[in-house]
Amino acid sequence: MHVLIADSFEQSGIDALTALGIDVTVNPQLSGAALAEAVASLQPEVLVVRSTKVPADVLAAGALALVVRAGAGYNTIDVAAASQRGIYVSNCPGKNSIAVAELAFGLILALDRRIVHNALDLREGRWNKAEYSAANGLYGRTLGLVGVGGIGSAMIGMARGFGMKVVAWSRSLTPERADELGVKALASPEAVAAAADVVSVHVALNDGTHGLCGPEFFNAMKPGALFINTSRGEVVDEDALMAAIDSRGLRAGLDVYADEPAGGSGEYGGAIGKLTDVYGTHHIGASTSQAQDAIAAEAVRVISVFASTGEVPNAVNIAAVTPAVCALVVRHLDRPGVLAACLDAISAAGINVQEMSNTVFDGSAAAVARISLEQRPDAALLTRIREHEFVLAASVVDG
Repeated sequence: MHVLIADSFEQSGIDALTALGIDVTVNPQLSGAALAEAVASLQPEVLVVRSTKVPADVLAAGALALVVRAGAGYNTIDVAAASQRGIYVSNCPGKNSIAVAELAFGLILALDRRIVHNALDLREGRWNKAEYSAANGLYGRTLGLVGVGGIGSAMIGMARGFGMKVVAWSRSLTPERADELGVKALASPEAVAAAADVVSVHVALNDGTHGLCGPEFFNAMKPGALFINTSRGEVVDEDALMAAIDSRGLRAGLDVYADEPAGGSGEYGGAIGKLTDVYGTHHIGASTSQAQDAIAAEAVRVISVFASTGEVPNAVNIAAVTPAVCALVVRHLDRPGVLAACLDAISAAGINVQEMSNTVFDGSAAAVARISLEQRPDAALLTRIREHEFVLAASVVDG
Protein backbone atom coordinates (compact mmCIF):
# COMPACT_ATOMS: atom_id res chain seq x y z
CA MET A 1 0.00 0.00 0.00
CA HIS A 2 1.20 3.50 -0.84
CA VAL A 3 0.34 6.47 1.39
CA LEU A 4 0.87 10.08 0.31
CA ILE A 5 1.18 12.55 3.20
CA ALA A 6 0.53 15.98 1.71
CA ASP A 7 0.76 18.05 4.87
CA SER A 8 2.75 18.38 8.07
CA PHE A 9 2.62 15.11 10.01
CA GLU A 10 4.43 13.83 13.07
CA GLN A 11 7.57 11.78 12.49
CA SER A 12 6.22 9.23 14.96
CA GLY A 13 3.34 8.58 12.58
CA ILE A 14 5.61 8.30 9.54
CA ASP A 15 7.85 5.85 11.40
CA ALA A 16 4.84 3.77 12.50
CA LEU A 17 3.51 3.51 8.94
CA THR A 18 6.94 2.50 7.63
CA ALA A 19 7.23 -0.15 10.35
CA LEU A 20 3.97 -1.64 9.06
CA GLY A 21 5.60 -2.14 5.67
CA ILE A 22 3.63 0.68 4.05
CA ASP A 23 5.26 2.72 1.29
CA VAL A 24 5.12 6.37 2.43
CA THR A 25 5.72 9.54 0.42
CA VAL A 26 5.86 12.79 2.41
CA ASN A 27 5.50 16.14 0.64
CA PRO A 28 3.90 18.74 2.92
CA GLN A 29 4.19 21.45 0.25
CA LEU A 30 1.65 19.88 -2.11
CA SER A 31 -1.59 21.74 -2.82
CA GLY A 32 -3.88 22.61 -5.71
CA ALA A 33 -2.74 21.44 -9.15
CA ALA A 34 0.53 20.08 -7.72
CA LEU A 35 -1.41 17.79 -5.39
CA ALA A 36 -3.57 16.50 -8.24
CA GLU A 37 -0.43 15.85 -10.31
CA ALA A 38 1.20 13.97 -7.42
CA VAL A 39 -1.88 11.80 -6.92
CA ALA A 40 -1.94 11.07 -10.66
CA SER A 41 1.75 10.18 -10.88
CA LEU A 42 2.27 8.37 -7.57
CA GLN A 43 -1.10 6.55 -7.58
CA PRO A 44 -1.39 6.31 -3.76
CA GLU A 45 -4.27 4.38 -2.25
CA VAL A 46 -4.34 6.67 0.79
CA LEU A 47 -3.97 10.45 1.08
CA VAL A 48 -3.31 12.09 4.47
CA VAL A 49 -3.92 15.83 4.94
CA ARG A 50 -4.37 18.40 7.71
CA SER A 51 -5.06 21.88 6.31
CA THR A 52 -4.52 21.06 2.63
CA LYS A 53 -7.72 21.22 0.58
CA VAL A 54 -8.79 18.09 -1.31
CA PRO A 55 -11.17 19.13 -4.11
CA ALA A 56 -12.90 16.91 -6.66
CA ASP A 57 -10.08 17.10 -9.22
CA VAL A 58 -7.60 15.65 -6.72
CA LEU A 59 -10.00 12.82 -5.87
CA ALA A 60 -10.41 12.04 -9.58
CA ALA A 61 -6.71 12.20 -10.40
CA GLY A 62 -5.62 8.72 -9.36
CA ALA A 63 -6.68 5.53 -7.59
CA LEU A 64 -7.41 6.87 -4.12
CA ALA A 65 -9.45 4.63 -1.86
CA LEU A 66 -9.15 6.60 1.40
CA VAL A 67 -8.53 10.19 2.46
CA VAL A 68 -7.55 10.64 6.11
CA ARG A 69 -7.96 14.05 7.72
CA ALA A 70 -5.34 14.22 10.47
CA GLY A 71 -7.70 16.16 12.73
CA ALA A 72 -11.37 16.35 13.58
CA GLY A 73 -12.99 18.65 11.00
CA TYR A 74 -13.10 17.62 7.35
CA ASN A 75 -14.64 20.64 5.62
CA THR A 76 -11.50 21.06 3.50
CA ILE A 77 -12.28 17.76 1.74
CA ASP A 78 -14.95 17.47 -0.97
CA VAL A 79 -16.76 14.67 0.82
CA ALA A 80 -19.62 14.56 -1.71
CA ALA A 81 -17.16 14.05 -4.58
CA ALA A 82 -15.37 11.36 -2.58
CA SER A 83 -18.65 9.54 -1.94
CA GLN A 84 -19.52 9.61 -5.65
CA ARG A 85 -16.21 7.90 -6.44
CA GLY A 86 -16.46 5.37 -3.61
CA ILE A 87 -13.56 6.92 -1.70
CA TYR A 88 -13.68 6.70 2.08
CA VAL A 89 -13.12 9.88 4.08
CA SER A 90 -12.00 9.38 7.68
CA ASN A 91 -10.93 11.70 10.48
CA CYS A 92 -9.34 11.57 13.93
CA PRO A 93 -12.02 12.92 16.28
CA GLY A 94 -11.48 13.76 19.93
CA LYS A 95 -7.69 13.66 19.85
CA ASN A 96 -7.21 17.42 20.00
CA SER A 97 -10.01 18.40 22.39
CA ILE A 98 -7.78 19.40 25.29
CA ALA A 99 -5.39 21.35 23.04
CA VAL A 100 -8.20 23.40 21.47
CA ALA A 101 -9.84 24.01 24.84
CA GLU A 102 -6.50 25.20 26.24
CA LEU A 103 -6.16 27.76 23.45
CA ALA A 104 -9.77 28.89 23.83
CA PHE A 105 -9.26 29.49 27.53
CA GLY A 106 -5.95 31.19 26.84
CA LEU A 107 -7.76 33.62 24.56
CA ILE A 108 -10.37 34.26 27.26
CA LEU A 109 -7.69 35.12 29.81
CA ALA A 110 -5.73 37.20 27.32
CA LEU A 111 -8.79 39.25 26.39
CA ASP A 112 -9.96 39.79 29.96
CA ARG A 113 -6.55 41.04 31.11
CA ARG A 114 -5.59 42.55 27.71
CA ILE A 115 -2.33 40.65 27.81
CA VAL A 116 -1.43 41.36 24.19
CA HIS A 117 -1.88 45.10 24.66
CA ASN A 118 0.18 44.96 27.86
CA ALA A 119 3.04 43.19 26.09
CA LEU A 120 3.01 45.50 23.06
CA ASP A 121 3.05 48.66 25.16
CA LEU A 122 5.89 47.36 27.34
CA ARG A 123 7.85 46.45 24.22
CA GLU A 124 7.48 50.05 23.06
CA GLY A 125 8.68 51.36 26.41
CA ARG A 126 5.25 52.45 27.67
CA TRP A 127 4.26 51.76 31.29
CA ASN A 128 0.47 51.93 31.67
CA LYS A 129 -0.55 50.19 34.87
CA ALA A 130 -3.40 52.64 35.33
CA GLU A 131 -5.00 51.55 32.05
CA TYR A 132 -4.47 47.81 32.35
CA SER A 133 -5.46 47.47 36.00
CA ALA A 134 -9.10 47.61 34.86
CA ALA A 135 -10.35 44.08 34.14
CA ASN A 136 -13.58 42.23 34.84
CA GLY A 137 -12.05 38.98 36.08
CA LEU A 138 -13.52 35.53 35.48
CA TYR A 139 -14.52 34.31 38.95
CA GLY A 140 -18.31 34.20 39.27
CA ARG A 141 -18.84 35.10 35.60
CA THR A 142 -20.84 32.97 33.18
CA LEU A 143 -19.27 31.05 30.32
CA GLY A 144 -21.64 30.25 27.48
CA LEU A 145 -20.83 27.27 25.25
CA VAL A 146 -22.23 26.82 21.78
CA GLY A 147 -21.50 23.14 21.26
CA VAL A 148 -20.65 20.62 23.98
CA GLY A 149 -18.78 17.85 22.21
CA GLY A 150 -15.29 16.83 23.24
CA ILE A 151 -13.85 20.36 23.20
CA GLY A 152 -16.87 22.00 24.80
CA SER A 153 -16.88 19.38 27.52
CA ALA A 154 -13.20 20.05 28.20
CA MET A 155 -14.03 23.75 28.54
CA ILE A 156 -16.50 22.97 31.33
CA GLY A 157 -13.83 21.58 33.63
CA MET A 158 -11.51 24.51 32.95
CA ALA A 159 -14.30 27.02 33.61
CA ARG A 160 -15.12 25.31 36.88
CA GLY A 161 -11.50 25.65 37.94
CA PHE A 162 -11.81 29.42 37.47
CA GLY A 163 -15.04 29.58 39.44
CA MET A 164 -17.24 30.26 36.42
CA LYS A 165 -20.84 29.21 35.89
CA VAL A 166 -21.60 27.50 32.58
CA VAL A 167 -24.63 27.66 30.30
CA ALA A 168 -24.72 25.74 27.04
CA TRP A 169 -26.59 24.90 23.87
CA SER A 170 -26.17 22.00 21.50
CA ARG A 171 -28.64 20.19 19.28
CA SER A 172 -27.71 16.98 21.08
CA LEU A 173 -27.70 18.37 24.64
CA THR A 174 -30.46 16.65 26.61
CA PRO A 175 -31.50 17.71 30.14
CA GLU A 176 -30.00 14.48 31.44
CA ARG A 177 -26.67 15.14 29.75
CA ALA A 178 -26.66 18.74 30.99
CA ASP A 179 -27.13 17.47 34.55
CA GLU A 180 -24.21 15.06 34.09
CA LEU A 181 -21.99 17.90 32.88
CA GLY A 182 -23.17 20.28 35.58
CA VAL A 183 -24.30 22.98 33.15
CA LYS A 184 -27.55 24.80 32.48
CA ALA A 185 -28.99 23.91 29.08
CA LEU A 186 -30.53 26.78 27.11
CA ALA A 187 -32.88 26.66 24.16
CA SER A 188 -30.82 28.38 21.46
CA PRO A 189 -27.43 29.90 20.64
CA GLU A 190 -29.01 33.32 21.06
CA ALA A 191 -30.15 32.40 24.57
CA VAL A 192 -26.55 31.45 25.41
CA ALA A 193 -25.33 34.75 23.94
CA ALA A 194 -27.76 36.72 26.09
CA ALA A 195 -26.92 34.88 29.33
CA ALA A 196 -23.12 34.74 29.15
CA ASP A 197 -20.26 37.10 29.90
CA VAL A 198 -18.01 34.98 27.69
CA VAL A 199 -19.21 32.92 24.71
CA SER A 200 -17.05 30.17 23.22
CA VAL A 201 -18.05 28.31 20.04
CA HIS A 202 -17.28 24.62 19.53
CA VAL A 203 -19.38 23.21 16.68
CA ALA A 204 -18.52 21.35 13.48
CA LEU A 205 -19.05 23.18 10.20
CA ASN A 206 -22.01 21.88 8.23
CA ASP A 207 -25.12 23.22 6.51
CA GLY A 208 -26.80 23.72 9.87
CA THR A 209 -23.96 25.70 11.45
CA HIS A 210 -22.76 27.83 8.53
CA GLY A 211 -23.31 31.44 9.65
CA LEU A 212 -24.72 30.23 12.98
CA CYS A 213 -23.35 33.29 14.78
CA GLY A 214 -24.87 36.18 12.86
CA PRO A 215 -26.46 39.57 13.58
CA GLU A 216 -29.18 38.20 15.86
CA PHE A 217 -26.62 36.25 17.87
CA PHE A 218 -24.23 39.18 18.37
CA ASN A 219 -27.04 41.62 19.12
CA ALA A 220 -28.09 39.27 21.94
CA MET A 221 -24.65 39.39 23.61
CA LYS A 222 -24.05 41.62 26.59
CA PRO A 223 -22.21 44.88 25.86
CA GLY A 224 -18.50 44.39 26.44
CA ALA A 225 -18.76 40.58 26.46
CA LEU A 226 -16.04 38.31 25.11
CA PHE A 227 -16.51 36.09 22.05
CA ILE A 228 -14.23 33.12 21.29
CA ASN A 229 -14.20 31.01 18.12
CA THR A 230 -11.81 28.09 17.75
CA SER A 231 -14.13 25.93 15.61
CA ARG A 232 -14.38 27.04 11.97
CA GLY A 233 -14.38 30.53 10.51
CA GLU A 234 -17.50 29.97 8.41
CA VAL A 235 -19.56 29.39 11.55
CA VAL A 236 -19.33 33.16 12.17
CA ASP A 237 -20.69 36.03 10.08
CA GLU A 238 -17.54 38.14 10.33
CA ASP A 239 -19.25 41.33 9.13
CA ALA A 240 -21.84 40.95 11.91
CA LEU A 241 -19.09 40.34 14.46
CA MET A 242 -17.14 43.41 13.34
CA ALA A 243 -20.29 45.51 13.55
CA ALA A 244 -20.94 44.26 17.10
CA ILE A 245 -17.35 44.98 18.13
CA ASP A 246 -17.89 48.54 16.95
CA SER A 247 -21.40 49.12 18.29
CA ARG A 248 -21.54 46.94 21.42
CA GLY A 249 -17.94 46.94 22.59
CA LEU A 250 -17.47 43.21 22.15
CA ARG A 251 -13.96 41.78 22.19
CA ALA A 252 -13.10 38.63 20.26
CA GLY A 253 -10.49 35.89 20.39
CA LEU A 254 -10.32 34.06 17.06
CA ASP A 255 -8.25 31.12 15.87
CA VAL A 256 -10.16 30.55 12.62
CA TYR A 257 -11.32 32.78 9.76
CA ALA A 258 -13.62 32.42 6.79
CA ASP A 259 -10.89 33.32 4.30
CA GLU A 260 -7.79 31.92 5.99
CA PRO A 261 -4.97 30.48 3.84
CA ALA A 262 -5.24 26.73 3.24
CA GLY A 263 -1.63 25.83 4.03
CA GLY A 264 0.75 26.40 6.88
CA SER A 265 1.83 29.83 5.68
CA GLY A 266 0.65 32.54 3.31
CA GLU A 267 -0.83 36.01 3.10
CA TYR A 268 -3.89 36.95 5.14
CA GLY A 269 -5.73 40.17 4.41
CA GLY A 270 -8.95 39.74 6.36
CA ALA A 271 -10.21 42.98 7.88
CA ILE A 272 -11.22 41.32 11.15
CA GLY A 273 -7.63 40.38 11.93
CA LYS A 274 -6.59 44.03 11.97
CA LEU A 275 -9.07 45.17 14.64
CA THR A 276 -7.64 46.35 17.96
CA ASP A 277 -10.25 44.42 19.94
CA VAL A 278 -9.56 41.12 18.16
CA TYR A 279 -6.86 38.80 19.45
CA GLY A 280 -6.15 36.47 16.55
CA THR A 281 -4.11 33.28 16.37
CA HIS A 282 -3.24 31.29 13.26
CA HIS A 283 -5.54 28.23 13.40
CA ILE A 284 -3.24 26.59 15.91
CA GLY A 285 -5.84 25.18 18.29
CA ALA A 286 -4.85 21.54 17.71
CA SER A 287 -1.16 22.29 17.28
CA THR A 288 0.40 21.02 20.47
CA SER A 289 2.89 18.16 20.42
CA GLN A 290 0.59 16.13 22.66
CA ALA A 291 -2.38 16.55 20.31
CA GLN A 292 -0.38 15.95 17.16
CA ASP A 293 1.17 12.76 18.50
CA ALA A 294 -2.31 11.50 19.43
CA ILE A 295 -3.73 12.48 16.03
CA ALA A 296 -0.81 10.82 14.20
CA ALA A 297 -1.34 7.62 16.19
CA GLU A 298 -5.04 7.63 15.31
CA ALA A 299 -4.33 8.25 11.62
CA VAL A 300 -1.92 5.32 11.65
CA ARG A 301 -4.58 3.15 13.30
CA VAL A 302 -7.12 4.07 10.61
CA ILE A 303 -4.67 3.25 7.81
CA SER A 304 -3.50 0.03 9.49
CA VAL A 305 -7.05 -1.27 9.92
CA PHE A 306 -7.87 -0.35 6.33
CA ALA A 307 -4.73 -2.06 5.01
CA SER A 308 -5.39 -5.27 6.93
CA THR A 309 -9.19 -5.58 6.80
CA GLY A 310 -10.58 -3.13 4.25
CA GLU A 311 -12.66 -1.55 7.02
CA VAL A 312 -12.31 2.19 7.78
CA PRO A 313 -12.58 3.43 11.37
CA ASN A 314 -14.14 6.89 11.79
CA ALA A 315 -15.45 6.96 8.20
CA VAL A 316 -17.60 10.10 7.82
CA ASN A 317 -19.25 9.40 4.46
CA ILE A 318 -21.02 6.10 5.06
CA ALA A 319 -24.76 6.41 4.45
CA ALA A 320 -26.75 6.35 7.67
CA VAL A 321 -29.84 5.31 5.71
CA THR A 322 -29.87 3.57 2.32
CA PRO A 323 -32.74 3.26 -0.19
CA ALA A 324 -33.17 -0.39 0.80
CA VAL A 325 -36.77 -1.37 1.57
CA CYS A 326 -36.19 -4.98 2.58
CA ALA A 327 -33.58 -7.67 3.07
CA LEU A 328 -33.35 -11.04 1.37
CA VAL A 329 -32.14 -13.59 3.92
CA VAL A 330 -30.58 -16.68 2.36
CA ARG A 331 -29.55 -19.66 4.51
CA HIS A 332 -27.16 -21.76 2.46
CA LEU A 333 -24.40 -24.33 2.47
CA ASP A 334 -20.98 -22.71 2.50
CA ARG A 335 -20.03 -23.63 -1.07
CA PRO A 336 -18.48 -21.70 -3.96
CA GLY A 337 -20.89 -19.93 -6.27
CA VAL A 338 -23.95 -19.73 -4.00
CA LEU A 339 -23.82 -15.98 -3.44
CA ALA A 340 -22.82 -15.36 -7.05
CA ALA A 341 -25.91 -17.24 -8.20
CA CYS A 342 -28.13 -15.24 -5.83
CA LEU A 343 -26.68 -11.96 -7.03
CA ASP A 344 -27.05 -13.00 -10.68
CA ALA A 345 -30.73 -13.73 -10.08
CA ILE A 346 -31.23 -10.39 -8.31
CA SER A 347 -29.45 -8.55 -11.14
CA ALA A 348 -31.55 -10.32 -13.78
CA ALA A 349 -34.67 -9.10 -11.96
CA GLY A 350 -33.41 -5.50 -12.22
CA ILE A 351 -33.13 -5.02 -8.46
CA ASN A 352 -30.25 -3.00 -6.97
CA VAL A 353 -28.34 -4.33 -3.97
CA GLN A 354 -27.54 -1.77 -1.26
CA GLU A 355 -25.67 -3.78 1.37
CA MET A 356 -24.89 -7.41 2.08
CA SER A 357 -23.28 -9.59 4.72
CA ASN A 358 -22.54 -13.29 5.06
CA THR A 359 -22.33 -14.92 8.48
CA VAL A 360 -20.63 -18.32 8.64
CA PHE A 361 -21.56 -20.89 11.32
CA ASP A 362 -19.08 -22.94 13.36
CA GLY A 363 -17.52 -25.64 11.23
CA SER A 364 -17.97 -23.60 8.03
CA ALA A 365 -20.66 -25.97 6.73
CA ALA A 366 -23.41 -23.37 6.44
CA ALA A 367 -23.92 -19.61 6.41
CA VAL A 368 -26.62 -16.96 6.28
CA ALA A 369 -26.44 -14.10 3.79
CA ARG A 370 -28.40 -10.89 4.30
CA ILE A 371 -28.83 -8.85 1.12
CA SER A 372 -30.50 -5.42 1.38
CA LEU A 373 -32.56 -4.60 -1.71
CA GLU A 374 -34.12 -1.43 -3.16
CA GLN A 375 -37.36 -3.27 -4.00
CA ARG A 376 -39.10 -6.40 -2.81
CA PRO A 377 -38.38 -9.55 -4.84
CA ASP A 378 -41.38 -11.26 -6.40
CA ALA A 379 -42.33 -14.93 -6.00
CA ALA A 380 -40.51 -15.94 -9.20
CA LEU A 381 -37.21 -14.53 -7.96
CA LEU A 382 -37.58 -16.24 -4.59
CA THR A 383 -38.36 -19.52 -6.29
CA ARG A 384 -35.30 -19.24 -8.52
CA ILE A 385 -33.05 -18.64 -5.51
CA ARG A 386 -34.63 -21.43 -3.45
CA GLU A 387 -34.11 -23.91 -6.29
CA HIS A 388 -30.33 -23.56 -6.13
CA GLU A 389 -28.85 -26.87 -4.97
CA PHE A 390 -26.95 -25.31 -2.05
CA VAL A 391 -29.68 -22.95 -0.80
CA LEU A 392 -31.43 -24.23 2.33
CA ALA A 393 -34.02 -21.45 2.70
CA ALA A 394 -34.75 -17.92 1.48
CA SER A 395 -37.10 -15.31 2.92
CA VAL A 396 -37.76 -11.57 2.86
CA VAL A 397 -37.77 -9.35 5.94
CA ASP A 398 -38.46 -5.63 6.27
CA GLY A 399 -35.67 -3.16 6.88
